[in-house]
Amino acid sequence: MNAVVATNVTLAYGSTVALERSSFTIPIGTVTAVIGPNGAGKSTVLNAIAGLMDPTEGTIEVPPIVGDRRRIAYVLQTTKINDALPVSVREVVTMGRYAAAGPYRRLTTTDREAVDEAIQRMGIADIASSHLHNLSGGQRQRVFVAQGLAQDHDLLLLDEPLTGIDLPTATAIDEVIHDETSRGCTVVMTTHDLSEAQFADHVLLISKTVIASGAPDDVLTSENLVTAYGPSLLHVGDGGQLFVDDPAHSHLPGRHAHRERTIHTETSPTDLHAE
Repeated sequence: MNAVVATNVTLAYGSTVALERSSFTIPIGTVTAVIGPNGAGKSTVLNAIAGLMDPTEGTIEVPPIVGDRRRIAYVLQTTKINDALPVSVREVVTMGRYAAAGPYRRLTTTDREAVDEAIQRMGIADIASSHLHNLSGGQRQRVFVAQGLAQDHDLLLLDEPLTGIDLPTATAIDEVIHDETSRGCTVVMTTHDLSEAQFADHVLLISKTVIASGAPDDVLTSENLVTAYGPSLLHVGDGGQLFVDDPAHSHLPGRHAHRERTIHTETSPTDLHAE
């Protein structure tokens, strides 16, 4: 059974096509990494899965798992909250229950338990009463992931959750991502990290269209990566490791490089630049 089925789908913003006619599936109960160069359409794919945009052609189906309603939690790459707004960590996480509670219903014991559990899972209980504007970038990321966890969901969408954050935060989020599948949830996350994708259960490689979809070893081949990134961005290091030299995703000093952005392949293309 699949959590997402896309058939001959085209995604566009007005006249600008973000993803050309493509078909793919995302298996249920897995961690799927959506990977590709900057501007490849990764976030657009998440937006379409979340129902925030309609395909201009084709269909994207997200069958309900519980009852007749699709339960999707979506954590955006950048969430803007006015720093002048005196909102606490707990209040931000509680916002994740609003969809279930509705506009007028009081929060129930179940709602509060879901918020408490999400806060505990992300390790932010000690800052639950802190104002959001006083937090570091890594702490904010924990808060927004906790907000997603607090929602009733069978499908968790994460847009580059491990980009530009500290090591403890990246470790905490990574553990939650892989724990979600043990709870019966499907996780779809965008990433620019090839090695992060290699640790996923399923990989969707895109570059304005779907280049390949399947198990990491089948998708993250030198041939597929050259097709997606081009030989100018893909290099071969000593020992045959492949890595991407993408200036849009260069590592920032003091930030977390979650895993070395290299992967090992059985063979390396001879036309790539050897280091």
